[in-house]
Amino acid sequence: MTANLYAASVPAFQQMLKNLSSILTKAAAHAEAKKIDPSVFVNARLAPDMHPLARQIQMVSDTAKGAAARLAGVDVPSMPDTEATLAELQQRIAKTADFLSGLKPEQFEGSAERSVELNVGGGQKMTFKGATYLTHFALPNFYFHVTTAYDIVRHNGVEIGKRDYLGSV
Repeated sequence: MTANLYAASVPAFQQMLKNLSSILTKAAAHAEAKKIDPSVFVNARLAPDMHPLARQIQMVSDTAKGAAARLAGVDVPSMPDTEATLAELQQRIAKTADFLSGLKPEQFEGSAERSVELNVGGGQKMTFKGATYLTHFALPNFYFHVTTAYDIVRHNGVEIGKRDYLGSV
């Protein structure tokens, strides 16, 4: 039986992007209600050596669109990492979701065995088979950054919980 990497990736990416968008909507409402400058959220981080919320959202986007594109055998869409407001982060999420919506399951046929090569910095490359790339690299990275974004928002006082993270399944 061949792995269906479309079913294992795109719907999960879409669901979590939707949930993350809802979380950012709650962060914006919280900022407005409490008279907090929304940039506090955008620049917040859990620890001094961790990326701020904006970068976490960018990495969620990069991981989702990158993984889906590589597995579908299409070019990874380029998005500059310039978002500096909650509204711009929402737009980034929407653009990522739009890209994913344009992919078709047929494009993923044979992707479990497709070779995926990544530049990981410092001139280093990692090469995976598609199924290993998705299950051992892309999905764990995606969920890590979604969870970290959730944690930053929650840590900064927005009343969200597990149901916000999971959304309606």
